[in-house]
Amino acid sequence: MEMFIHKVKEMIQPSLESDRELVFLCIGSDRYIGDSLGPLVGTMLIENHVPYRVYGTLEEPVHAFNLKSILKEIHKKIKNPFIISIDASIGVKKEVGYVMFKEGPLTPGKALEKMLPEVGDYHFVGFVNYVDPLPSSQFLNDTRLFTVMNLAKTIVHAVTKIAGPDNQSMGIER
Repeated sequence: MEMFIHKVKEMIQPSLESDRELVFLCIGSDRYIGDSLGPLVGTMLIENHVPYRVYGTLEEPVHAFNLKSILKEIHKKIKNPFIISIDASIGVKKEVGYVMFKEGPLTPGKALEKMLPEVGDYHFVGFVNYVDPLPSSQFLNDTRLFTVMNLAKTIVHAVTKIAGPDNQSMGIER
């Protein structure tokens, strides 16, 4: 875990030292366990008082129907935001329960073949389930909450370690 946190911090450090404001865009819906990773992470980041803007919580999720308007809102409020997007993903069976952090944008809705804009300078994906012979949308209903919660805790732990030891909110509007 410490190696993962170190690698994430190393990758985003140059942007944290720039004048770009860091934003976490947590994508998903609280209506399906398999798609709830983003809103869970967003809620947990706020509860942990991370000193960054967070969009997408259990109370106010960012999902396929409002993603474009939320992106417009972010760009209207923040000049040149540094966006880290977070979403659930499906992969192969051995990836379930793992978190991936990558440079570049995330393509949300890909598993369900939705055409949504790519988002983020970097992104986290948590592998919540795997592809099987069931229809692709079935994974949303066939995902363990235990897996999603563990992935959310892992991502939040990494972000709070990056935020620093005091993790005090800087009065940033969410």
